[in-house]
Amino acid sequence: MASQGETASRGGSAFWNDPKFRSIFFQLLVVATVVGFGWYLLHNTSANLERQGIASGFDFLDSTAGFGIIMTLIEYSEESTYGRAFWVGLVNTLVMSAIGIVLATIIGVIVGIARLSSNWLISRIATVYIETLRNIPLLLQIFFWYFAVLRSVPGPRQSYALGESIFVNNRGLYTPKPLFGDGFEFIAIGFLAAIAGIVAVRRWARKRQARTGEQFPVLLTSLGILFGLPLLGLIVAVLAYGGVPLSFEYPALTGFNFTGGLVMIPEFVALLLALSAYTAAFIAEIVRAGILAVSHGQTEAARSLGLRPGPTLRLVIIPQALRVIIPPLTSQYLNLTKNSSLAAAIAYPELVSVFAGTVLNQTGQAVEVIGITMAIYLGLSLSISAFMNWYNRKIALVER
Repeated sequence: MASQGETASRGGSAFWNDPKFRSIFFQLLVVATVVGFGWYLLHNTSANLERQGIASGFDFLDSTAGFGIIMTLIEYSEESTYGRAFWVGLVNTLVMSAIGIVLATIIGVIVGIARLSSNWLISRIATVYIETLRNIPLLLQIFFWYFAVLRSVPGPRQSYALGESIFVNNRGLYTPKPLFGDGFEFIAIGFLAAIAGIVAVRRWARKRQARTGEQFPVLLTSLGILFGLPLLGLIVAVLAYGGVPLSFEYPALTGFNFTGGLVMIPEFVALLLALSAYTAAFIAEIVRAGILAVSHGQTEAARSLGLRPGPTLRLVIIPQALRVIIPPLTSQYLNLTKNSSLAAAIAYPELVSVFAGTVLNQTGQAVEVIGITMAIYLGLSLSISAFMNWYNRKIALVER
């Protein structure tokens, strides 16, 4: 009888006491509040801009920029538009972030493993590296590399030379520039096919080893594919067009500076070194923590099977440690990408310096420029997070 009374009581209660109704109601209330607040900000901002005679919108992106950029990886001139300047800054940011992530990962993994070395000297050197770099502000490290190191090298006429093709001076690092001719697409197709072939061979070798226990020489096979298929593409290009589709433009000293070739400006090198070294110090600690999280019994089991320390680390420890390493490693990749905005301090032409700096100052379109810049960094961060989360799920343990 009591159960029936409780059921009747619940059936006759007011709808606002229903947990499901309250959950939906308060979610809708929060959404409406956020939308209303956003509309108020936009309306108030638009009214203020109109009152001050400042035009809103994105038409300014089609206007002529009228300023130069010291490093452009895509075509750009002073006659280009502000929209083109935006793409130049974005490409420079993407290139810096991508190369920085790769270098920081390599250095961080090496230093993290070195800190766990049984060699006293190697371990202490790794410890000093980590404790020094991660406790000095990144901006100071950028200034150190730019002003103390790179600005102290000789001028163009006294450049450090490596042979007759590579030169280092306070204007930058000059290297030969590749020039692609007719038929180079065959080499590119061969390279892409080689990458796909290497991935396929690695997967096949892993399944074969799991099935039979036999190892396949993946490294030697991959090297053969990597060099063989592009070489085959080169042969096809030579036969089809009667010449090698790749040549080089070498830098040459003319007057007070070098012309020709490919140049990496000091601002790029300083920012890359600072970002990579600084982030690598944090990655090293993440790697060390991940390795220490793996039970020591795994190492002992590998040794009992006759595995040497190198294969033990590569085949047993690191694959298990990755499940601990990947989540905090994602945060370091995000930090490196966002920290690239500090390049404005040394005038490296990335997104903040070019677009949120020069373009904003010339156009006065603060709301649009800052909004676009924030959206770009948000998109980059979400993309990196999505990729790392996918990889984390891929290597996660699967219960059977």
